[in-house]
Amino acid sequence: MKYLIIKNFHCSEQSVLKAYQIKFLSEKFPKIRLYVFGLRAKRGGHFDRIIRVCGILPLEQAMPFGLLKYGLSKRYPSKPDFVAPGDLKKSYDIVIVGGGGHGLAVAYHLACYWNIRNICVLDKGYIGGGNTARNTAVIRSNYITPESVNFYAEAVRMYGQLSNELGYNMMMSNRGQLTLAHSDATIRSFRMRAEVSKHRGTEIEVVDRQTIKEIVPNLELDIHAQPILAGLWHPDALTGRHDSVAWGYAVCAMELGVEVHQRTEVTGFEVVGNRVTKVKTSCGDIQCGQVVQAVAGHSSVVAKMVGIRLPIRSYPLQAMVTLPMKPFINPMVSSTALHCYVSQTSRGELVIGGGPDPYELYSTRSSLELKEDLAGHACEMFPFLVDVPILRQWAGIVDMTPDYSPIMGPSELDNYWLDAGWGTWGFKATPASGKYVAQMVAQQKVPEVLQPFGVERFYDFGLVNEMGATAASH
Repeated sequence: MKYLIIKNFHCSEQSVLKAYQIKFLSEKFPKIRLYVFGLRAKRGGHFDRIIRVCGILPLEQAMPFGLLKYGLSKRYPSKPDFVAPGDLKKSYDIVIVGGGGHGLAVAYHLACYWNIRNICVLDKGYIGGGNTARNTAVIRSNYITPESVNFYAEAVRMYGQLSNELGYNMMMSNRGQLTLAHSDATIRSFRMRAEVSKHRGTEIEVVDRQTIKEIVPNLELDIHAQPILAGLWHPDALTGRHDSVAWGYAVCAMELGVEVHQRTEVTGFEVVGNRVTKVKTSCGDIQCGQVVQAVAGHSSVVAKMVGIRLPIRSYPLQAMVTLPMKPFINPMVSSTALHCYVSQTSRGELVIGGGPDPYELYSTRSSLELKEDLAGHACEMFPFLVDVPILRQWAGIVDMTPDYSPIMGPSELDNYWLDAGWGTWGFKATPASGKYVAQMVAQQKVPEVLQPFGVERFYDFGLVNEMGATAASH
């Protein structure tokens, strides 16, 4: 079996190919001569890490080649995605608590870009089984503050290349998002958001009723007592397969040597001086150099184990889908007055969601009351949906901060790092959070883009207020 080995070079992170993709090219094109900055690539040997290659294959072509190989393979599946790592080791350089999208993204970026491989990811459930699997897969960057727009715009950009970088199909679809205004006050806030986003290089604009009708022809503009006056159009918004995001990061991190331990619950920490020295789990205790907390839905609970009090309150967040229908709506549509949003999947299901429940609760049980509320508001926007059956309903748990922005940065302990308080926006930030939190842990320094999101802002009143950044929390 032939492999390609590329050594002693450096190039930008925009051109990333996985080892098995290079192997595939070598097998299919045995006479190919590969050059990297003028140096011929050698053949033979073993290669088990992600490499950065310039001049072999454009990044946008990597994923199609991978799908072609998989489709033509006589074996199904070609290989298992997840391999059990065995027993816990006695110690790790970095322990990441939380095996969802954020925790796995941090592990991947540490292993790939910072060459830190002695990493353990712990999750009390299974990979991506928490909030990563319970969101409605909306990806956008049309926020209020410049700090948030910068951060989420980077996440949207990274999502656009994620399938190619990880060699895993994320089923990304550029849909756009239309947020509806039902009052003059909302229109004024939309104009402010549009100007902030344009200043930061994000495409967004305020549109009138005629343009809304062109974007979504089936939308009812004259809703009783709350007619639609204008809209905020965000054409860069995406949807994707949330499970694939967690799976893709997990597969690539494991290939790089990261251990992902599922069904391993963190039960406590041992703190000596001002450092966490040991993580206690249901499968035994492990020593650690650094700890990253990425446990959406239980951020304050886990932080309390280590003696940290976070300004977070947790609420259930519910959503539901209908039976499949013939496609009639391409963008995601949300209403500021109805607190409801609707999008249609590639299979034809309508995804309907709204804001969190009005009470604090650590529960993922859905309720009839919210189902009736969401169904009624969806039918106000699209009256012909009145007889469409609901297929299923579910709930997640969201960690809300006072300013509706996340907490990313160091804690009061020297080696305990926070990735928490994402509220309803965690999924859309996954790639950027993984990138910058990994950089922060590796360099022991907070990157400039993350500095506004530190927990200390709640003590010096430097809030990043995003409370009005969504019509219905998503």
